[in-house]
Amino acid sequence: MTAPAPTLVILRGNSGSGKSTTAREVRRRYGRGCALIEQDYLRRMVLREHGGDSTTPAVAPGFVVATTRAALTAGYHVVLEGILHTGQYGTPLRELIAEHPGPAFTFWMDVSLEETLRRHAGRPELAHVTAEMMRSWYSPLDLLGVEGERVIEEASGLEDTVARILGNSGLTDAPALTPCPVTCPHCARG
Repeated sequence: MTAPAPTLVILRGNSGSGKSTTAREVRRRYGRGCALIEQDYLRRMVLREHGGDSTTPAVAPGFVVATTRAALTAGYHVVLEGILHTGQYGTPLRELIAEHPGPAFTFWMDVSLEETLRRHAGRPELAHVTAEMMRSWYSPLDLLGVEGERVIEEASGLEDTVARILGNSGLTDAPALTPCPVTCPHCARG
């Protein structure tokens, strides 16, 4: 009997759409055995690479997908979140989904430019990001076009969005597959 394959959840949306907060809460509620992969952290912190358009060569798309693939191969359920514009990330993400032997779920946080700007204004740690920058990055309904892709409307609050992602993806009832929560003495105690 083969072991079950882990679940892949891809959460995409424009800057200020709530995807990072949502992804962190999905992973927190799942617990050990679920990896959170944040595009911005890998691109900006690890690689120190600027974002770009589809004509600018970039390492980040391949790096993000390779990191995701490594976590899945190790048995982690994965929540991958980021803007992940289709111009640079569309092809690698579609290939990742097609090659993944387990369930894959893709969500787009559909939030208006006006609302993303309003939300961003309340984030003092990102004061260096201007409204003009956010306007230039904004891409309405930048869907991957994969089967089963779901759109989460702006009116959906955090609680409803997290519950929807956990429920639609099956993570609500999916067992952990990685050694830590399965065989770790620390996890067994607690």
